[in-house]
Amino acid sequence: MNSYDFDDQVAVITGGAQGIGYAVAKRMIENGAKVMIWDFDTDLAQASASALGSTALHCDVSDWDSVQAAAQQTENQLGRIDILVNSAGVAGANAVVEEYQIEEWNKIMSVNLNGTFHTNRAVIAGMKHRGYGRIVNIASIAGKEGNPNASAYSASKAGVIALTKSLGKEAADFNIGVNCVTPAAARTAIFDQMSEEHINYMLSKIPRNRFVDVVEVANMICWIASAENAFTTGAVFDLSGGRATY
Repeated sequence: MNSYDFDDQVAVITGGAQGIGYAVAKRMIENGAKVMIWDFDTDLAQASASALGSTALHCDVSDWDSVQAAAQQTENQLGRIDILVNSAGVAGANAVVEEYQIEEWNKIMSVNLNGTFHTNRAVIAGMKHRGYGRIVNIASIAGKEGNPNASAYSASKAGVIALTKSLGKEAADFNIGVNCVTPAAARTAIFDQMSEEHINYMLSKIPRNRFVDVVEVANMICWIASAENAFTTGAVFDLSGGRATY
C-alpha cells in the first residue's frame, strides 16, 4: 500500500465508528495522523476509538450546535483541524416518490446534506486562517445517476456534490482542497436500512459485479486528503466500479 505523510496532522472523521469512516480513520492513523471520531453512536465511537488508539466525541451532524461544540472541543484537545472526512450518513427507506414519507425525507436531508453543510461550515474558517486544509465529503453514485425508490438519498448526495463544488471554489485561494467521492454501495451497516430488492438492483448496475470494499474507498480518500493532492479541488472522484465514468 502507498504511504502518506499525515504526521502531526489532525483529522476529524464523521461517522468514523464503523464502515467507511472507520477504514479511513485506521489508514490515517497508520500514516501518522491524530484522529478524532465524531459519531452519533457514542458507545460505538468510544469502542472504535479505543481499538484504533484515537479519540472520539458524540456528534449529531444534523444539529449545528452539536457540530459546533464538537469542533470547539476537538480544537481544545488537539489544537486544530487539518482534515475533515465527512462520512456520516443514512440511506433511509425505499419507496416511490408519491409514497415517500415526509418525515423520512426530512431525516435523510438533515443528516446527509445539512450534516455535510454543518461540518464543512464548522472547520472551513480555521482552515482559511491557517492557510491549509483538506475536506473530503462522501457522496454517492446515486447522487450522479439517481436510484429509483431512493429519491431522498439520491437528492441528498447530489446536494453534497454541488456543495463540494461551491466550497471548493470559495476556498481555492487558501491552499484548501475540498473534494468528494462517489462510491458505489459498500456492504456496511447502512445495508440494514435497505430492502433486499434495492441491494440487488445496486449490484446489478456495477460492471465489476461486486460491491466496493471500504478499504478501497479509504485508499482513495487518504490520497485526496493528503498534502500531495495540492491542485485538485471541487472535484468528484468516481468509485463506482465502472457504473459512471463522468
